[in-house]
Amino acid sequence: MDKKPQVIVVGGGAAGLTAGIMAARNGAAVTILEQNEKPGRKICVTGNGRCNLTNQEMSWEKFHGQNPAFVRDILSQFSLEDTLKFFDELGIVVTDKKGWLYPRGGQAKYIPELLLLKARSLKVKIKTREKVQKIYREQDLWKVQTEGWTYEGAAVILANGSKASSVQGADGSGYVLARELGHHILKPLPALTGLKVKGNFFSAWAGVRTDCKVTLWIDGTETASETGEIQLTDYGISGIPVFQISGMAARALEEKRKVSVTLNFFPEYTEKNIQELLTKREKEYPELSRTERLLGLLPDKLIKVILKQKDPYRAVTAFPLELKGTSGFEQAQVCTGGVDTGEVDPETLESLLHKGLYFAGELLDIDGPCGGYNLQWAWSSGAVAGIHAAKEIR
Repeated sequence: MDKKPQVIVVGGGAAGLTAGIMAARNGAAVTILEQNEKPGRKICVTGNGRCNLTNQEMSWEKFHGQNPAFVRDILSQFSLEDTLKFFDELGIVVTDKKGWLYPRGGQAKYIPELLLLKARSLKVKIKTREKVQKIYREQDLWKVQTEGWTYEGAAVILANGSKASSVQGADGSGYVLARELGHHILKPLPALTGLKVKGNFFSAWAGVRTDCKVTLWIDGTETASETGEIQLTDYGISGIPVFQISGMAARALEEKRKVSVTLNFFPEYTEKNIQELLTKREKEYPELSRTERLLGLLPDKLIKVILKQKDPYRAVTAFPLELKGTSGFEQAQVCTGGVDTGEVDPETLESLLHKGLYFAGELLDIDGPCGGYNLQWAWSSGAVAGIHAAKEIR
């Protein structure tokens, strides 16, 4: 064993690699255990392969969970400014797309490569194809057991992600390990994903992309709304505005509440304005059919669906849809739920149940909206866990 105190990081994603780098910078010997052949595979598919690293409008209020304020101390210790400095040290040049920050090269695949280069320069050991089966404490040391070896360390950082993503290895094994250590897990559900809708007309509008205001209703109460381009699909609705409300919708559906959305296909107009516009067209062109009066205002496939509604003019600004589910974990970018943050120190990310056990990243009950917030949580929580784990064991 190395003479330096050993930190074992379980998971070689964004949070795990950052944790390993920061622990090594702060005097620990570090071993990262990654169950895939290559670390950082999920990073490679973020931002449609372009990797939305973070966001200029970073604030703990943007995040979700049972206790979103949990994020506040972590962001104060490793802020957006600290993150940008960290990227600069890695050799990542950042470009700003309306506040959403991406690597200048536009390719996500180089981000894990640069993280690995930095980790190896700090003599961090990277062990791949190592799926952790059990973690336990014995004689003041943590034992991390894989199929072929048992690693020993003074501290362990669990950073092995959630069930979200189609990337191999996104199996939720971290929840099992945390539960076996006595931690409560708020049931993980898909977030930042499409929503499935009740009905059987979706093949008629599948493939349409259009600007829209999406409003979420839970038990008849307006809960959230988002505006932007959505995609109408053969199962329901997708696109960034849908993703932003999907976690809340998934949780409400899990709780057996009545969940619906309304779609406003003219978000730049007030409801009164659009009704006046349609009424005016009807008066000025009485010889036209309803379909013809909507030409040029909406995609033709959408017009056909709207005209089948009981009140087509009303449907233009408040198209009702009852939800029945999400697109599932494979299509989700993150999860809502995870390790209960009430059992984790909000300053150090150390477990309140076990000394020397730390958490980072998506495994915790924290998730953010689209726009780089979830990767920022990975960078910040990974850094904080790594720094405090190294300091504590020193």
